Amino acid sequence: MEHHKVTLNGITYRQPSRPVIVVCIDGSDPEYTEAGIAAGVLPNIERFMREGFHTVAQGSMPSFTCPNNMSIVTGSEPDVHGISGNYYLDRITGEPVVMTDPELLNSRSIMSEFSLRGVRVASITAKDKLRAQLQKDMRLENGSISLSAQFANSASLAVNGLDNALDYVNLPQPDMYSAELSLFVLDMGLKILEDRRPDILYLSLTDYIQHTHAPGSAEANRFYAEMDRIFGLMQEMDAVIALTADHGMQDKADDNGLPNVVWLQDILDEEFGFASSRVICPITDAFVGHHGSLGGFVRVYCSEQVDREDVIGAIKEIHGIEKVWSGENAARELRQPLDREGDIAVAGDRKTVIGGRAIEHDLSALKGQRLRTHGSLHEARVPMIFSDPFNGQYSEKAETNEWRSHQVFDYAINGID
Repeated sequence: MEHHKVTLNGITYRQPSRPVIVVCIDGSDPEYTEAGIAAGVLPNIERFMREGFHTVAQGSMPSFTCPNNMSIVTGSEPDVHGISGNYYLDRITGEPVVMTDPELLNSRSIMSEFSLRGVRVASITAKDKLRAQLQKDMRLENGSISLSAQFANSASLAVNGLDNALDYVNLPQPDMYSAELSLFVLDMGLKILEDRRPDILYLSLTDYIQHTHAPGSAEANRFYAEMDRIFGLMQEMDAVIALTADHGMQDKADDNGLPNVVWLQDILDEEFGFASSRVICPITDAFVGHHGSLGGFVRVYCSEQVDREDVIGAIKEIHGIEKVWSGENAARELRQPLDREGDIAVAGDRKTVIGGRAIEHDLSALKGQRLRTHGSLHEARVPMIFSDPFNGQYSEKAETNEWRSHQVFDYAINGID
């Protein structure tokens, strides 16, 4: 059999000799695995950490779903692949744009690159908002699959590489706000591994549990225990397994259970005048029940009537704000695409989220629960766990590596024999 290599964004990947499964456990702060291991409910993950390799890596900023999934699957940072949030402001039209269009992605995924050479791959996501970008230019004719759990009930051979997905995995359509949405992805991955044995599988979950349950809680431990069980079954099929996350998760509520929010647009309107600036919350997506469009990172666009440095100075004085960058400094320090950056970028501290105008954020979907969310530098720390030890070359690299989550495919494919 011919073995292929692909080079993408400066890294050459060899075709794996064993199936490689990379799992993005959405919202999986390292504290979740630490708590699960302490409770004794993660025997397989604990074995991976003991017999393979584990560390805590730095994810891409802002610590949101879209930019980090694209960093993982392209082996690059947002300044290369172009996805700098779930949402950004188009300066030409003045309209906010959801960043899920494949045309906004400046790179193919590793899976797509291999599929173009006839290598069988699979990409299964919880939410469909990621699927189209992950599937950009992917060829499905060789038995490759790309689908989302969200729309599994309408999957087709032409679009997704699989008909009758629910019958195939023998599961009902999962609810969007449930742990079952993520477990469906894992069960589908397990079934595809058994039936088609693709060379590469990418499984991207959703963070419903992490938004609603703290590390060590009974619900969180049950969810992680079920994932752990499936990971053990995958390893029994002689697969290499690499686990990481797109971002962590932190409690952002006060002692009374109310969200710690800086309503930045309201503050700037009062200080500089209405329409003097525009605050864009790049965590915004269709799933406001998770976070109410509140995260730890926002972008500010200034009108001609205000001086940017004055606005930066005012934001720095706000309690709960940890870091303020000019757009140019944010692009350089956080490796963001400058053409999709704001005039100002702002990050909250560990306990604070940043919103626009209070009247524009509907928090009723939280249903009285404590706000747990992400986006700041504090949620950019993510686990990296590999089921197998590295070969000699990568074992040496690992000792001095400044770990970034976008390296997970490199180490899983090239670093494990």
